[in-house]
Amino acid sequence: MSAIVCRDLVRIFSAEGVEVQALQGLTLDVQPGELTAIVGASGSGKSTLLNILSGLDVPTAGAASVEGHDLLAMKERDRIDYRRHTVGFVWQQTGRNLVPYLSATENIALTLAVAGVPRKERAPRAAELLDMLDIGELGDRLPAQLSGGQQQRVAIGVALANRPKVLLADEPTGELDEVNSALVLETMREVNAALGVTVLIVTHDPGISGHVRRVVQIRDGRTSTETLRRTALSASGEEQHVAEEFAVLDRVGRMQLPADYVRALALQDRVRLDLAADHVEVFRSDAPPRGAAVPGAAPPGAALEEGRPSLRRDRRRAAAAPPGDERPSDARPGDEPPADARPDEEGRA
Repeated sequence: MSAIVCRDLVRIFSAEGVEVQALQGLTLDVQPGELTAIVGASGSGKSTLLNILSGLDVPTAGAASVEGHDLLAMKERDRIDYRRHTVGFVWQQTGRNLVPYLSATENIALTLAVAGVPRKERAPRAAELLDMLDIGELGDRLPAQLSGGQQQRVAIGVALANRPKVLLADEPTGELDEVNSALVLETMREVNAALGVTVLIVTHDPGISGHVRRVVQIRDGRTSTETLRRTALSASGEEQHVAEEFAVLDRVGRMQLPADYVRALALQDRVRLDLAADHVEVFRSDAPPRGAAVPGAAPPGAALEEGRPSLRRDRRRAAAAPPGDERPSDARPGDEPPADARPDEEGRA
């Protein structure tokens, strides 16, 4: 069973009589233990999707479930329990992740207290998480005494305190420099590997592809492409990382062409499709259909035959020549055979 399932997810926001479709039939599957990034331009629907998966928002239509929880059917009390035990959340802004007047250890302990964990178990659990995140020596520091990267690692500890099955992160590196961004993303990769927790990261960070196996791009409220990374051996036997990009085909056969393909071929409005043996070809709408005659162009195959005149002559002569007549292919009607090939008076060649 998938850890995260979205089917034809729609979210419409209305304000002053104007409707905005943030999600327009989005479909997504994330397997248990998978580390996945969601990328896309501002307004593409990334954060809306994450708010729905975290139980903070409800879709207008479609279906969504996380670890078997139907997000459309849950009551408010169920949502509170869901956010406490099933999902952990890391926000972009530190102020939403940490209480400013509590230390790193106390921030994690507070989450455990809200979930009803006995007091004697809170400090050991907080210390365990801080050590795993490589900031064990910073447990007594306030958020203001930590760097941006350290604050986000404490926030990851808070999100993991109740051992959630899914960790959701909304732009966790949005306010960090390149070095700290890489540290936070690597921390999430290590958490995923060590705990087996499913991790879904929404980000603009171009460096994300080096830390996750799967990158899903959202465009216009739908999943458009996926990039999968794998490890392969080169011809010399060296290990190398290979990234393959795929277009996403939804259950009714819709697909978005990559934007750079559309620009390169000046595609717009309508396109022609042609089915080949193992692929589908896409042409501009003003391109002639396959097999159609183009005004002023030679018939199909004319160029091939024009380049082989001797073959045509040979075929005609082979059909007309009597048995035994073996003129060279470049001979013309009426040409005499070479002297050394003429028969003697007794018929011998």
